[in-house]
Amino acid sequence: MRLDDKVAVVTGSGRGLGRAYAEALAAAGASVVVNDIDADAAHEAVAAIAAAGGRAVAEAGAVGDAATADALVGRAVAEFGRLDVMCTNAGALRDRTLGKVTDEEFDLVVDSHVRGTFTCGRAAARRFREQGGGGRLILVGSPAGQYGGFGQTAYAASKAAVIAMVRVWSVELAKQDVTVNAIVPTALTRMAATIPSLTEVVAAVEGGAPVPAELRHRGIGTVRDVAPLLVFLSSDEASGVTGQYFGFGGDRFSIWGHPKETFVTRREGGWTADQLSADFAEFTPHFQSHLPPGR
Repeated sequence: MRLDDKVAVVTGSGRGLGRAYAEALAAAGASVVVNDIDADAAHEAVAAIAAAGGRAVAEAGAVGDAATADALVGRAVAEFGRLDVMCTNAGALRDRTLGKVTDEEFDLVVDSHVRGTFTCGRAAARRFREQGGGGRLILVGSPAGQYGGFGQTAYAASKAAVIAMVRVWSVELAKQDVTVNAIVPTALTRMAATIPSLTEVVAAVEGGAPVPAELRHRGIGTVRDVAPLLVFLSSDEASGVTGQYFGFGGDRFSIWGHPKETFVTRREGGWTADQLSADFAEFTPHFQSHLPPGR
């Protein structure tokens, strides 16, 4: 699949999943703006892309404020003449339980994921409208935003908000032929290494060992396993795909469902608190588990 003549911005692409996304886009022929808060990491990624025959430039900066978002879009246009794809991958992680998370930590995570996605999405949408011809907004979610995760108040809330943006923007931008989708990736990253059961596996894979088949079956592979979905969603072949969230990793592909009511009942005249107390035993069989699968 080729993406010749397409131009993409990938935030947080100096390392990890973001770098895999940028390298895969460039390998498919796209010109890429590599963004990272770490300027050295961004330039290293650009050098690797260039060494492989691709086209890329580095634009360092922390996502969140409008100035960074505008600079990323402006750099794409100045260097390559247009913008076709915005992938909002960047974000910080500060895992702490509710009683321990600080205001500063919460704000850092929310600003990078939620505000960063918002400002970059808005800047890209404005450029798409100005140049015509549609575009691709590809947001990055997380299983934590779908299920929640112990100690991840800020991160889970932020990733849930990203999925909400997909639902809103896919409707708002449809008339401009802009598709909006989310990747919900699972891969052996530095973030995964903080999970005790995966720490040794991440170290082994980074040392060149293959990912265990059982993990791949569960949907946990390398960062490069996730990148093909971004390439496909960036392509002309995906022009009719919008408003979706795709789980992807290892040997596993999934489509996440939209929220919906699982039980509805009515009582003429409504309920009092006492009547709810009397009726609630009939409702509880419809409760859903508040724990992630396998817990």
